[in-house]
Amino acid sequence: MKKNKIYEEKTVHDFRELVSYCSKNYGDRTAFTIKDKEKKLHDISFIDFENNIKELGSALLDLGLENKKIAIISPDRYEWCCSYFAISTANCIVVPLDYLLPKVEMSRLIVESQVDAVIFDHKYLDLMKEILNNKNSALKYLICMDYVKDEQTVLSFPILLEKGRYLIDSKNSKYDLVKIDNNALAVLIYTSGTTSNPKAVMLSQNNICSNLSAMTTLIKYEPNDSILVFLPLHHTLACLASFLFCYYVGFRLCFADSIKDVGKNLVEYKISGLVCVPAVLELMYKQIIKGIKKSGKYIPFKILCGISNFLLFFHIDLRRKFFKEVLDNLGGNMRTIIYGSAASNKKIIHLFNTIGIDMIQGYGLTETSPVISCENDKYHKENGSSGYPLYNEQVKIDNPDETGIGEILVKGPNVMLGYYNNPEATKSAFKDGWFCTGDLGKFDKDGSLFITGRKKDLIVLSNGKKVFPEELEAILNKLDIVEESMIYESNDKICAKIVYSKDNPSVKNLSKEEIRSAINENIKIINKNLPIYKYIREFVITDEPLIKTTTQKIKRHEELKKINTK
Repeated sequence: MKKNKIYEEKTVHDFRELVSYCSKNYGDRTAFTIKDKEKKLHDISFIDFENNIKELGSALLDLGLENKKIAIISPDRYEWCCSYFAISTANCIVVPLDYLLPKVEMSRLIVESQVDAVIFDHKYLDLMKEILNNKNSALKYLICMDYVKDEQTVLSFPILLEKGRYLIDSKNSKYDLVKIDNNALAVLIYTSGTTSNPKAVMLSQNNICSNLSAMTTLIKYEPNDSILVFLPLHHTLACLASFLFCYYVGFRLCFADSIKDVGKNLVEYKISGLVCVPAVLELMYKQIIKGIKKSGKYIPFKILCGISNFLLFFHIDLRRKFFKEVLDNLGGNMRTIIYGSAASNKKIIHLFNTIGIDMIQGYGLTETSPVISCENDKYHKENGSSGYPLYNEQVKIDNPDETGIGEILVKGPNVMLGYYNNPEATKSAFKDGWFCTGDLGKFDKDGSLFITGRKKDLIVLSNGKKVFPEELEAILNKLDIVEESMIYESNDKICAKIVYSKDNPSVKNLSKEEIRSAINENIKIINKNLPIYKYIREFVITDEPLIKTTTQKIKRHEELKKINTK
């Protein structure tokens, strides 16, 4: 058996086929549990979801939007998922936009991408009306998810569903006549832009479905599983892993009320799976440890961890019995967490695995639809591995150094069509037919892929020595006093920006100078275990969080601007 293909593949080629498969195979099972304005829960079956998709798709075609671009702007909700499939299965192009973008940036992207219609949350009504009146905009239709009736220039989402239903019942719908080219542009998605203006990545349904199909060979779920969706769905990792994949394998999808309500929602919906970024894992980890310490059971907990891991060595798994109380505080059903987007602290991964939650790390980019490599149900480690490349992709390390580290290059059906209206960027992203990820990594003897950092973030000192910022950041972030950190170079010296929290018990009643002194002592200890060229020579401290994208990646260029202007 291959280590990157442990289950039989469920193959799907386009989104129509995907929706039809789920409706046929899961039928009246609950696909979504949603909460109304009165906080009452409502279940929507797989069949009902397919019907809503067809209704909205029919209405969009009736508006003359075939082959046109339609943006979706809203927090995670049922209407977002319905819109995504309705647009794509009606042969239109989906443009998922980050709802947290500044208004100026959101407006710029809508105009730049020449969007013809926008389906949006009511919070963005005023901005959408402004863009509608912008002479440079191609916008013709505003569709509000929350309007119960059409008003002037704004169409109601529920009314469009009704119109679509009427078109289908009266045999006037064009939906079933549409032919899908699964290799054509289907999704136009903007990168998070950590170092420059975001680029618009062009993906086909085949790109995404090839990735989705390969994922079914790695992770298996049960019919009663549920996932809590809380990462923004405009991001490819969240869209593929927490929406498309979970929908395809028959999950029930539930939406978090907000990030701060994730803990409460885990219990409320009896969630068994999560898709996370390390920042959220860190928060969950701290809450678990805080709860155990508060109960006065920290020492017995640590002893039980040791016993549990000893028994696991002999394939005796009693984790869910030993740590039932901890798991009950997470809803009782939590079993698997898929995480990616950035490196995560090993002690956090170890804790979750110890208490009976399997941690599966993946790696990828928007340009690769997104998954390049992933751990699986049978093979996963706690040493920072991103797993094995998906079976239908080729991955190689370009120009590796003496340690085997080089740029990660990828070939496969998941690789993007190119960057929208940017042939120069598209050309520079490929080398002899291979997509250049811009990430540095290496393979171990077992064939697992390890990510060591971003090529553009790599620090090369005047003596030729290379320093990976992420490596030193991971060490600093282990300190109790440190919330987060960023490594950078200044005058050929390794420097750090360190964030502490005023709420951290480690700094309670300490002055800023005392905090700085405590951090300095810790850095002296860290430096003793590093090669001299990696020594952290200077550092600044702050209690302000680092500037990040909505997927919690540090915007290094913006942070450096702040540092250099002080």
